[in-house]
Amino acid sequence: MNFSKLKKSRPFLVVVAVVALLVICIITAQIQKKSQGAAAPAFGRGGRGGGGSVVSVKTQVLEKTTLHGYVSTNGEIESQNSVSVFPDVSGKVISMNVMLGSKVSKGQIIGYVDPSSPGSYFRQSPVYAPISGSIISTPLKNGTTVSTGTAITQVGDVNNLQIRANVPERYIAVLKVGLKANISVEAYPGVVFKATVSRVSPVVDSASRTKEIVLVFDERDFRINAGMFAKVILFTEDYEGEVTMPNDSLVQNGDKFYAYTVNSDNTVTKNEVTLGKKVDGIVQITSGLKEGERVVVQGQTSLANGSKIQDITNGVRSEQKSEQGSDGKTKNPPEGEAGSGAKRGGSEKQAGARGGQK
Repeated sequence: MNFSKLKKSRPFLVVVAVVALLVICIITAQIQKKSQGAAAPAFGRGGRGGGGSVVSVKTQVLEKTTLHGYVSTNGEIESQNSVSVFPDVSGKVISMNVMLGSKVSKGQIIGYVDPSSPGSYFRQSPVYAPISGSIISTPLKNGTTVSTGTAITQVGDVNNLQIRANVPERYIAVLKVGLKANISVEAYPGVVFKATVSRVSPVVDSASRTKEIVLVFDERDFRINAGMFAKVILFTEDYEGEVTMPNDSLVQNGDKFYAYTVNSDNTVTKNEVTLGKKVDGIVQITSGLKEGERVVVQGQTSLANGSKIQDITNGVRSEQKSEQGSDGKTKNPPEGEAGSGAKRGGSEKQAGARGGQK
């Protein structure tokens, strides 16, 4: 073997090997690039559902729903008829025949006052119950000095209770006798007691800028006691006759609002809509949409007119949705769809605006 020739050809062989290795690397990179391009998902990442991408959304079928406008405030539960008891003469209380919670009848003697002073003697003066009811405040103790202007105790009719509440001035236009209300108390969380407005004050309090209303319970309930703090949801107006959808499902562009309807080929159409009344995030659609149409309620920000969608409402794909009749209304919509019920509850800051503004 000629080792000298081999030594001379070694640099040439190294160069050939390096070139071959580079060629192999380039070919391999090209093959991988082509395979990745062929395997690219059809969903794409194009903005707003463009370029053949498919956007996952949630939908609901439009229905006509009644929205209940309301005002939320606080009140005090009290007896419809309660009277403070005053003695006929000044002196000292020497005897009380009743205690807190005792039932009394009108004209019944509930105690005695001794009007005697040092060096003189007077007959004990009885104190009478002015009405029938129960003792609702703790009577004064024996030995207490009283005058004719000192209340010894208070008698009230605990079987007939009412709620006294104040409503801010900005809502007085909707106040009237007969309005319905839901009453809740801290002692019974989640329990709602029904009541009706029986009286509305004819004047606005100049200090608090509120108007007083009085409500009576529709039914007697032993769980309700005089003196309880009450949360009042006063229903003012009903807004009906229009389809409704969540307000945050709309797309706003300037002063215009849009909603996306779902087509039979799983594409969407962008529709300009006119809004009506809004209560607790649910808004009326007065024009632009019809009852029975399916609209996008989640994922709308990634859509454009004509975008392809995949409906994932309740985990059901759009192609598995129930059939639509010739009238355009969906038959047997998936359970749990939003938009079919009226909204209630909330705070006073929310309620007034939602109950009376667009």
